[in-house]
Amino acid sequence: MKANNKRKVFGDAVDLLMDEIEERQVPRGVQLIQIKNIQPFHDHPFHLYEGERLEDMIASVKEHGILNPVIVQKIDGGYEMLSGHNRMNEAKLAGLKEVPAIVKTDLSEEEAYVYVIETNLMQRSFSDLLISEKAAVLKARYEKGACQGKRNDIVQEIARLEGKSDDVTSGHSDQKLTTRDSIGKEYELSGSSVGRLLKLNDLIKPFKDMVDRGALYTKVALQLAFLPEEEQNMVLNVMKEKNTRITIEMVMKLRSHSGALTDAMVRRYLSTEPVKKKCYKVPARIVEKYFVGMDPNKVDSIVEQALEAWFHKGKDGADV
Repeated sequence: MKANNKRKVFGDAVDLLMDEIEERQVPRGVQLIQIKNIQPFHDHPFHLYEGERLEDMIASVKEHGILNPVIVQKIDGGYEMLSGHNRMNEAKLAGLKEVPAIVKTDLSEEEAYVYVIETNLMQRSFSDLLISEKAAVLKARYEKGACQGKRNDIVQEIARLEGKSDDVTSGHSDQKLTTRDSIGKEYELSGSSVGRLLKLNDLIKPFKDMVDRGALYTKVALQLAFLPEEEQNMVLNVMKEKNTRITIEMVMKLRSHSGALTDAMVRRYLSTEPVKKKCYKVPARIVEKYFVGMDPNKVDSIVEQALEAWFHKGKDGADV
C-alpha cells in the first residue's frame, strides 16, 4: 500500500474514533498515555480479575484493543488510575504500551473515590463483590460520600463511557447516606450487618485477603479488627511461623489485652499445645505428721487456707 493510502486509512480511523467520542460526550477528550506512567489508585480496594475471566479479557484486548478509555487523574510525576485498573492490567499483559485515557484534574478525594467505587459497581453487582470489597464500598458511602448531586453526575458520566443506560442512579437515594440503616436499605442489608462490614475495614490487608479466600472466619476477623495495626501484624507473624489457624477462643483472649499485647502473650494464646500442669506432692513426713487418717477434702482445705495466709502475709510486707 502506498504511503498516501496508509495515511488516508489512518486518518479515517482517527475520524471514526473521534466521532464515537463525540457521540458519547466524553469530557476533555481522549489521549494515549504510557502505561508505565500510570499507577494504581492509592486506596484501591478491589481485586484484579484472575483465571479464565482474565484470560478472556486479554484475548479480547489483543483482538480489539481497549474499546473504552480508562479514567485517570493527574498527579506529580504521572497519573493515578481511577477507572480501568483491570483494563490497564489486561493491556499490559497483552503487550500494549499505552492506553486511551480521559484525564481528570482538581478532583477532591471524595470525588476520586466515587470514580473508583462506582466503576466497579457498574461492572459487578454488590452481591458479587468479595467481603473486603463490600466493606470498602460501604465505608466509601458512609465516610467518603460526595454530595449526592455530584455523585450522580459522576455515575452518569461513567455509564456513558461504559455504554450503560442513563437510569443508573435510579436505585440511589436523593440524600447523602449518613447512617448504617440508610446505607443498609440501599444494599439490602440490616444496620448491624453494615456495622460489621464497616469494622472489617480496620483489618490489615493480609487479614482482609484471608477473609476473602475463606482462610479466616468472618467472626474471628471482626474480633481481630479491634486490635491496633501493630498488634494485628504481630498476630499474623506468629500465625505464619506456627502455621496456626486462629480460633474464636484464641482471638477473644487476644482482644482482652488489646493495646497491651506482647509477642510472648500472642505466642501463648496461639499455642495449640496443651498446657502442662505442674503438680506438687506433699512429702510423706508432713503427711504422717499432720494428715494421717484425715479426709482428703479436709486436707485440701487446710493446705489452701495455709497458702492463702502465707500469700497475704507476704503481700503485707512480712518476711516470707
